[in-house]
Amino acid sequence: MTAAPDLVLTGAEVRTLDPARPRATAVAVRDGLIAAVGDERDVPGWRGPRTEVVDLRGAHLVPGLVDAHSHPVWGLDMATGADLSGVTGLAALRAALAGAARVDGWVIGHGLDHNAFEGRPVDRALVEDVLGGAPAFLRLYDGHSALATGAALAAAGVTGARVFEQRSEVVCDADGRPTGHLVEHAAMRLVESVMPRPSYAARRKRLVELLAAMAATGLTGAHVMDEGDAELVGAVAEETVLPLRLRFAPWCMPGVDGAGLAELVAAQGRGGRHWTVDGVKFFMDGTVEGGTAWLEHADCHGQGTAAFWPDPDAYAAAVRRLHAAGVRTATHAIGDAAVRHVLDVVAELGAGAAGRHRIEHIETAPDALLPRFAELGVAASMQPPHTAYTRADGTDEWSRRLGTTRAGHAWRLRDLRDAGATVALGSDWPIAHYDARAVLATARAPRGAASAGAGLTGLEALEGCTSHAARAAGESERAGRIAVGYRADLTALALDPVTAPTDELPEAPIRLTVTGGHVVHRGE
Repeated sequence: MTAAPDLVLTGAEVRTLDPARPRATAVAVRDGLIAAVGDERDVPGWRGPRTEVVDLRGAHLVPGLVDAHSHPVWGLDMATGADLSGVTGLAALRAALAGAARVDGWVIGHGLDHNAFEGRPVDRALVEDVLGGAPAFLRLYDGHSALATGAALAAAGVTGARVFEQRSEVVCDADGRPTGHLVEHAAMRLVESVMPRPSYAARRKRLVELLAAMAATGLTGAHVMDEGDAELVGAVAEETVLPLRLRFAPWCMPGVDGAGLAELVAAQGRGGRHWTVDGVKFFMDGTVEGGTAWLEHADCHGQGTAAFWPDPDAYAAAVRRLHAAGVRTATHAIGDAAVRHVLDVVAELGAGAAGRHRIEHIETAPDALLPRFAELGVAASMQPPHTAYTRADGTDEWSRRLGTTRAGHAWRLRDLRDAGATVALGSDWPIAHYDARAVLATARAPRGAASAGAGLTGLEALEGCTSHAARAAGESERAGRIAVGYRADLTALALDPVTAPTDELPEAPIRLTVTGGHVVHRGE
């Protein structure tokens, strides 16, 4: 080592995920990179007069945990107002709304489970009478649908059905009256555009608090599946150290033209310290619960046979254009038909596509599709905490819509790993909580509809938030392991995340979080 390190971590059981040296007890950091990996006896020779030495005696140090699918900036707007995630039935929903605080006269809520409607169609008539005429906008937990009351629809000038370039819908009854159920982004945006919005100062404060809270769960990075807010993130990054590295993938939506694609290409590489634009996000379908997942055969409500892109070939053309420009892509694909189409498109790109494209969610997929992930080099990006929105007995909305066979193919983490796929793990915050420890635990012990199948091993789950997340981002040569020259992104836990019981792991104290060589969280 030619110069003294800035930081030395000693006394921990270090699990490096580096095949050349799987274990160590000390790590040195200089200029944001791993400068040395060794043992206790090496520490005296490393330290200089300005080296900070942190004794992690008894802790377990691993590569920095990464959420491979999150929305920490866009989610600031999604997760506003009343938290309805604990509502389990219609009576509880009505009670929560009756007592909800007003935001500039509006009732705004988020995290509402489809199951709270107890099998009824989502309709404003179920809740309007408890709101005293106040406009209300309630985001359902999936992020792809919402319930708006008559007053909210009137404020947005929504009086009937609309036509959209993407597969979206203002749901109407037999008389053409909007029920308030808004399906997919374009329909929701009609009301979102007239809703109260937090000030810039409030959003900045919330972003700083959120990123600090994420780091406190051991997270050092997030693959952000939207464009975020470059002005906001850039300003915060100039004033302080972002606790997480944020990789933004702006959306490419149906109807995009050549100029729009050129803008997406030009945006690549923009950023600052600990944030960058790298990739583009597509949607091939919506959600099972909303009836917009693209399925090979209709769901049990007769829905789900259409792609989010009304012309799937237009999606393929956009992917080809971006691939030719060297842009990585991530595509939301929940249903089996959506997953198949994305794999088919990547297959047409040729051998050079391996390792450059990924599929998000993959909630149901038949056996025949699984080997294609490894064959084509397509990463599977999955969110184990989503399994908690389903029930093992099949009485939840997700399972009822799919039916027994397709529900039996739920979140096939184990099968995809066995098929040789890269499986990156995340939370999809604010759809599920961002706590990285819960992601690791539910990857090992999936819940609900996926609970009958085997989960990942402790090591595989850790890889999903480290080395496999790095592979999905094309960063395997600089991230995802503790090795000289790699980024100094590190997480120290009081328990070994590989061997700790799954019921103890979510509560494991985080002793230290280091991002880019900066200590961004210190535990007790």
